[in-house]
Amino acid sequence: MKPEYLDWLKREKTVVTSEGKQVIVYELIIQDDERVLKSWAKHLREHYCADSEIDILRAGYGLERDEYLERIKFPDEKIAPGPSVRSGDFTEILVADYVQFVLDYIVPRTRYDRKVNKNSSTMGSDLIGYKCGKKISSADELIIFEVKSKASEVPPSTTARLQKAIDDSNKDVIRLAETLNAVVQRLIDRNDIAEAKRVQRFQNATDTPYRKQYAAAAVCSNKSYSRDLLKMVSTMNHADPDLKLLVIHCDKLMAFINEMYRRACKC
Repeated sequence: MKPEYLDWLKREKTVVTSEGKQVIVYELIIQDDERVLKSWAKHLREHYCADSEIDILRAGYGLERDEYLERIKFPDEKIAPGPSVRSGDFTEILVADYVQFVLDYIVPRTRYDRKVNKNSSTMGSDLIGYKCGKKISSADELIIFEVKSKASEVPPSTTARLQKAIDDSNKDVIRLAETLNAVVQRLIDRNDIAEAKRVQRFQNATDTPYRKQYAAAAVCSNKSYSRDLLKMVSTMNHADPDLKLLVIHCDKLMAFINEMYRRACKC
């Protein structure tokens, strides 16, 4: 089911870079809607801990649900590198929702619930999405997103955050095989064999070709967002000449992220 908060994404005029590349831009305008915010917080929490598992997971600590989530599961709000990991996780999930419910890909959600260290980011590509039918076809699609965040209330630097996402997206060309393997392993661990088999379809592009698309996204606060800097980003050194570009910006983003994790502890 499509998260209702995605209706708060407002499309802005596309930015065209000096190289002629298009950057899709949205502003996320937070509304004072308690029902939608509560649903969003639950959606966020479920990436880290399933309803069916939380009680048995917290039992050994003797912690209440909110205490377990805050102390064991969610990245720290103030202790480094917790804040940057929290920002990264939140924005990856935001972009994953966009890829799944706006672009209409299937997005496996496997990166957050098996972390050993809550204040570390899961290795590999930030997210993948796929489209495929019941039979293998060369028309099947895989999209690989690199996501970077800049949620703090700081002025724009001399380089758009999107440029860092573009540069790091090049690494996805090399680490895709490991990422797909990790996704399949986690799906098998959940006993989701059907989806694991669908993802396996994309592990052998030589024998069963498919369409592959790389993409880079940046999610930032309004204060650190600059349309002028976006015009200067370069994809010239990227392996995919058709690299897709996305930017989402939001007012007081880090404060909102912290508020959503607080809500997620309570829902």
